[in-house]
Amino acid sequence: MEDDALAARAACLGCATLVDAVGRVHGHRAHLPAMQSPDPLRPLFGPAATISFLPYREDLEEAGYDFKHYFYGALGRGPTAGQVLVLSSGGHPDVSHGGGTKLARAHSAGLAGVLADGRLRDFDQLRAYGFATWCMGEAVRWGGDTVMPHAYGVTVEVAGVCVSPGDYVHMDSAGGVVIPSASLHRVLDIAEDIAAEEAEAARIITAESPRPNG
Repeated sequence: MEDDALAARAACLGCATLVDAVGRVHGHRAHLPAMQSPDPLRPLFGPAATISFLPYREDLEEAGYDFKHYFYGALGRGPTAGQVLVLSSGGHPDVSHGGGTKLARAHSAGLAGVLADGRLRDFDQLRAYGFATWCMGEAVRWGGDTVMPHAYGVTVEVAGVCVSPGDYVHMDSAGGVVIPSASLHRVLDIAEDIAAEEAEAARIITAESPRPNG
């Protein structure tokens, strides 16, 4: 699959180089801070499928829909494999936005990953699934009385970065980057040029003669 090849390219380049490349193409903020993962050695890469959370209110119509409604709405009617489920925090990044039971659907759908701008529960269970998970940390308490899903397939904010459905998200242990889909191939090409430039600069520096004493 093309996305598998793209993911391999992104993983080889790493977050910092990708951030530099996006900066040469776009003027907006695209970098995400370092997050936590049940498996920090597993990078995340794929097109975003978004769910927006808001503070919980029992009188709103949205409170009557369960997570399943928003999950499948976000993924759309096309192929689901390879997508990254992006959960915005709704202003509560320290609250659980899901856990191993709800996110079992992500495993069944063949998603590439889950990126949550909040906490998630059940790291041991999430580690065993076939997707990468990155979030603000592990939670032990259910958060459904604090935040609720509000909308799917909309542009959301994650750690100060705008994420639109279809944007490509890369996340590794250093941090993350959001790449507009229309710029993806250009950004990857530029990132590979940057990596080559930096490798050559490092070669030149290491070949320099030691500074003489005195």
